[in-house]
Amino acid sequence: MIDLRSDTVTTPDERMREAARTADVGDDVYGEDPTVNDLEERAAAAVGMDAALYVPSGTMGNQIAARVHTERGQELLADRKSHVVKYELGGLAQHAGLQLRTFETARGVPSPAQVDDEYVAADLHRPETGLLWLENTHNARGGLAIAPDRIAGAADAAHERGVPVHVDGARLFNAATALDVSATDLTEPVDSVMFCLSKGLGAPVGSILAGSEAFVERARRTRKLFGGGMRQAGLIAAPGLCALENVSELETDHEHARLLADGLADVEGVDIQAPETNIVLVDVAGAELESEAVLERLHERGVAASALDATTIRFCTHRDISRADLENAVDAVCTAFDTV
Repeated sequence: MIDLRSDTVTTPDERMREAARTADVGDDVYGEDPTVNDLEERAAAAVGMDAALYVPSGTMGNQIAARVHTERGQELLADRKSHVVKYELGGLAQHAGLQLRTFETARGVPSPAQVDDEYVAADLHRPETGLLWLENTHNARGGLAIAPDRIAGAADAAHERGVPVHVDGARLFNAATALDVSATDLTEPVDSVMFCLSKGLGAPVGSILAGSEAFVERARRTRKLFGGGMRQAGLIAAPGLCALENVSELETDHEHARLLADGLADVEGVDIQAPETNIVLVDVAGAELESEAVLERLHERGVAASALDATTIRFCTHRDISRADLENAVDAVCTAFDTV
């Protein structure tokens, strides 16, 4: 099966497996796991933050950030298609007691004027805005890579109102690669960032939450509250250290996404969003098709993809997909559309 459902399906390579086997470990809740400590230090440096925290998942990292930055009852501003809005089970309400204010944005990030317009000051009747939420790359909008000036414009507008800014950077290094900038260029204007080690970078588990030392100190306590305190976690952190060395490989995933989009360009009735990173969105509404019907035919032909909605299919390239796999997938997808 050529699995293009997500870059979360990557499996650890032999280097990662060996790193896990030989990892120096200790009790991380006591701060005594040297491998975790090394990972957190290197990860913080990679995104230009003072400190970092290793967490089991990106969702946990995001939820911790929301809890630490805000007070219960405040509002969080976010693009309406943000991952935290669509795919995190209402955790902002359950874990942080937050109210959402969502709105439509250009390319998934609000303009400074939108931040000003949506900001709410506390009064007798209304909650105040407590956090601006950004996403880079933007998953549900097709893996869009958001440029540093767009991030800085939104963040500066929020900071002028005294509102902190968090970036869900699950695929942050994909954005940096696509834009040919450093990750620090994308994080310098914001207060905290989460990025995944277990997507395109290929680690089997884990994400990083980074920010100031005071932020991470509070985040560490919140991680324990959320059940994320780990013991000899160096066994899974060691592959994360390897993953940090895989950033240069992401361009291959982006190239494969472009090849996939180009290969489907002549399929009649479908609309393909030009990929900026490793995600290709295919809208099949014009062909009078539904996503699930196409996915069934793809599966019969040895290709797995995912449905973003009733008529939009998402393909996600990753380091376990070879050029030959990609070419075979193109042939299978074209055939599937021809026969549905």
